[in-house]
Amino acid sequence: MTSPDLTRANIDKIADLFPNVVTESSDADGNPVRAVDFDLLRQELSDHIVEGPQERYRLDWPGKRAAASTANAPIAKTLRPVREESVDFDTTKNLFIEGDNLDALKLLQESYLGKVKLIYIDPPYNTGNDFVYNDDFAETTDEYLTRSGQRDGTGVRLTANPESNGRFHSDWLSMMYPRLKLARNLLRDDGAIMMSIDDHEVANLRALCDEVFGSANFEASFVWQRKQSPQRDATNVSATHDHILVYSRRRPEDRKDASGWLARLLPMGEEQLNRYDNPDNDPRGAWTSSDCTINKTAKERPNLYYPVRNPHTGEDVFPSQNRTWIFDRNSMARLIAEDRLWWGAKGTNFPRLKAFLAENQQGVKPQTLLLRTVVGDNTAATREVNALFPEGNVFDTPKPTSLIKHLIYVGNTQHDDIVLDFFAGSATTAEAVLQLNAEDGQERRFIMVQLPEEYGGSSQSGVWSGVAVGRRVGVGVGVEVFR
Repeated sequence: MTSPDLTRANIDKIADLFPNVVTESSDADGNPVRAVDFDLLRQELSDHIVEGPQERYRLDWPGKRAAASTANAPIAKTLRPVREESVDFDTTKNLFIEGDNLDALKLLQESYLGKVKLIYIDPPYNTGNDFVYNDDFAETTDEYLTRSGQRDGTGVRLTANPESNGRFHSDWLSMMYPRLKLARNLLRDDGAIMMSIDDHEVANLRALCDEVFGSANFEASFVWQRKQSPQRDATNVSATHDHILVYSRRRPEDRKDASGWLARLLPMGEEQLNRYDNPDNDPRGAWTSSDCTINKTAKERPNLYYPVRNPHTGEDVFPSQNRTWIFDRNSMARLIAEDRLWWGAKGTNFPRLKAFLAENQQGVKPQTLLLRTVVGDNTAATREVNALFPEGNVFDTPKPTSLIKHLIYVGNTQHDDIVLDFFAGSATTAEAVLQLNAEDGQERRFIMVQLPEEYGGSSQSGVWSGVAVGRRVGVGVGVEVFR
């Protein structure tokens, strides 16, 4: 019986445009509420760096304002077509861009704004190696320590831990921030971004994406088993996994909401199919059963705590005080009438809900654990690249095509959806798109972006050129090349 809260509605509208400017505050009674960080909003609407000393809940680092300004700053550049290195230039829908991906992302804004279904990136893991994408944020350790308050004007260190190399975190965040902001603009409302990362920066990347995409749009953190054996040179505990963070452009309300991103269900394997049986000879076929209760107390959900009569014994059955039924009374009565409750072979067990195989052919939800036996590992990836380049080990950190293909499938891409990778590396994403198209007959398209570097047949430490794209996708596939 109250009028709409227009302030909250306006904050929601601003959050949709600029998720990073919405923060936490307190109302007059001390209750937490959402609020707009007007300093950050001014920065989004300004063409120069805006200063602001206000304390707030957010991820911060030296150089953040400059990075935000860089994302919004226009550039006087264009893409130059390279027809002699392209295949079917005038008819293909696949695109390969050689150049700095920050510039490329800005140039893609005009033609691909809100059109990309899935973005997969494998950015630098920031393990201590030099950056390729420094965006002029790189500085000496002395400069960083002075600017960040770790050293005073006389050169005295204000903090211990001289070997921490903390500036790398700020440089890395400043490199990623504008790219993620621009990438968000390219996503469709039902699109998502997936990012490979290891333990060095996973916490920072998660916090950064919470700001750029909105914490409510966090979807999953896949754990990929990238190797089987422990590292002999591990300092203490050997890390055998990487993370793959997933954020949606917009989270749907439910699986029927096509306006937001939904993961694609996976086909049921032999293990899932073996769970179905038909012990009561139900004419609807094989079924499996599941719990009818949820982890809510009778006090929390009084409408879901009621007796259910066992049709075999005539007794009323209640869940425990610490659990309630999943369904309300009307829904439960319908399930009983449809004989969808299983009371055990003797009819005296606690009821379970029947789920019929014929009604569940659409598949199973993907899980966050990605085992090497299913999606491949580093060894398989290296073997793939070496098969393409018999002249030697030319790429240090490839991902297996099977892993990226799995992610593209789970990303719910189909038809002529666009898949973007602006840290293209050895073009694994391009090959994964083509392999998946060949398997299911879809016509997905890819856009690859990678810094050019002269190919010399030796390890490039994560830097690549169009040579990998040509060898991976082959001359039979159309690709427009731009620089």
